[in-house]
Amino acid sequence: TTEIYTLSLHDALPIFAVAFVLRLFDLSWQTAIACAILAMPAPAAVSGRVAMELGAEGQVTQRASLLTALNTLYAVVALTLMRTWWAADDGGSLPQALAGLSISLLTTLGLAALLAGAVYLVAHRLDLRNESAVLLLFGLVAFSIVAARAIGVSTLLMPLLAGLLLRNTSERPWVWPRHFGTSGGALVLMLFVIVGSAWSPKILVAGGFAALALMAARFIAKTAAIVLLAPMAKASWRQGLALSITMTPLSATALVMLSELMRAEPELAAGAVPIILASIAVLELVGPIAVQFALRLAGELPPAPARRQHKEDRE
Repeated sequence: TTEIYTLSLHDALPIFAVAFVLRLFDLSWQTAIACAILAMPAPAAVSGRVAMELGAEGQVTQRASLLTALNTLYAVVALTLMRTWWAADDGGSLPQALAGLSISLLTTLGLAALLAGAVYLVAHRLDLRNESAVLLLFGLVAFSIVAARAIGVSTLLMPLLAGLLLRNTSERPWVWPRHFGTSGGALVLMLFVIVGSAWSPKILVAGGFAALALMAARFIAKTAAIVLLAPMAKASWRQGLALSITMTPLSATALVMLSELMRAEPELAAGAVPIILASIAVLELVGPIAVQFALRLAGELPPAPARRQHKEDRE
C-alpha cells in the first residue's frame, strides 16, 4: 500500500505543480496541463544504462527502474484521457468522445495482443541473450508501431499494453536481459542523437524561462513526494533523495508523446513544443551525470576495482 501511495503521489504532485507554475507565464490551462503530462516520464533507458555501466545494485537502483516504467505508463494513459477530454470540449459530445476512445482502446489492445503473442513465440524458441533474437524483437516492435501509426492508435500505449499482457498471461516470470547488449547500447545512443536533432538555440530561447520553471517545479515536486514518503517505504531520507535525483532526466518518450499531440491537436501543441523541447534538451544533457551522482549518494556503486572488473567482464 505504501508503494502505491508513493507512486501515485510521485506522479500526481508534479502534474499539479508544473501546471500551476506554467499558468504564471500566461499559458492556457490546456497548454499547461499538456506540458505537465508530457513532463511526467523519466528515462528508464538512461538510468538503466548508467546503472549497468557502473554495476550499481540496491534499493534505489531497483526502485528507479520501477518508477520510470510506471510513470511512463501513467503519462501515456493521462495523455490518452486528455485527448478524449479535448475531443468532447471541441464541439463534440462526451458520449461520442467516449465511444471513439473505446474503439481506439480496443484496436490498441488487439494490436498489443498480436505483438505479445509474437514476442512470446520468439522468447520460447530463441535465447534472448542472443543478439539475433534481440534484433528480431526490435523488428517486431518497430513493425507493430508502424501498424499502429497507420491505423491511427497510440504508438506508445500499444507496446506498453503488450508488455502488461506478457507479464500477466504467463505463469513463469519474464527474465529479460538487463540492457540487450550491443543493440541496446546503440539504441540509447540513437535516442540522444534524435533528441539532440529535435532542438536548436532558437527553440531553447523560445522555451526560455517557462522551461526552467517547468524543470524546477518538476524536480521539487518529485523530490518532495519521494523524500516525504521514504520512511513509510522503509528507506532513509538519503535513499529518497537519491531516488528523486535519478528521476531528474526527462525521457525521450516525451518527444514521441509530443509528436502524437501535434498530430491530434496541432494548435494546442504549438504552445507546448518550445517548452518541452527545451526541457528535454537540458535534462537529457545533465541526466547521466545526475543518475551517477544519485547512485553514488545512495552508496550503491561498487568500489573502483570492482567497477573496473565489471566493465572488463562485460567487454
